[in-house]
Amino acid sequence: MLVKSTLPVGELYESESWYAVHTKSRHEKVAEAALKSRGVKTFLPLREILSQWKDRKKLINIPLFPCYLFIRIGLGDIYDVIYTKGVLRIVGCNGTPVPIPTEQIEAIMKVVQNKLKYDPYPYLGEGRDVIIKRGPLQGVVGKIIDKKSSKHKLIISIELIKRSVSIEIDILDIETL
Repeated sequence: MLVKSTLPVGELYESESWYAVHTKSRHEKVAEAALKSRGVKTFLPLREILSQWKDRKKLINIPLFPCYLFIRIGLGDIYDVIYTKGVLRIVGCNGTPVPIPTEQIEAIMKVVQNKLKYDPYPYLGEGRDVIIKRGPLQGVVGKIIDKKSSKHKLIISIELIKRSVSIEIDILDIETL
């Protein structure tokens, strides 16, 4: 006996979430361009570094998280992403894509958009959770690492891919959660 769903197909996959896409090595920008051409909303955080060759120096943009980019899609669009040039898989558990909390992606977006000085940082499982109470990153939640001066390092993490970013911040701009 065949049972028909009473929900329209579009409603089954209506809600969109952020997912991490694992790409081939050095194919983050290729995968991002291919996904954008398919109408997928992407976020590839880049950082600017000074690269030196034998004859010159040049500022270049490289991915903040090598081999990863982020997409915002509904579950119905998963197969369009998997079969895109440069994409290896969508990060998940037992073959099922796992969404990334929107707050984590938005925190990284704020850091990149405000052109603050940031660097990749080893993922930390523990630390004091804090929230930034003023400035361009107001509302961002992260972990704080003590330093000896008035500046401290704030660590913002994407837990699913075990990657983090560090930002120098004034201790007066934060409060503990």
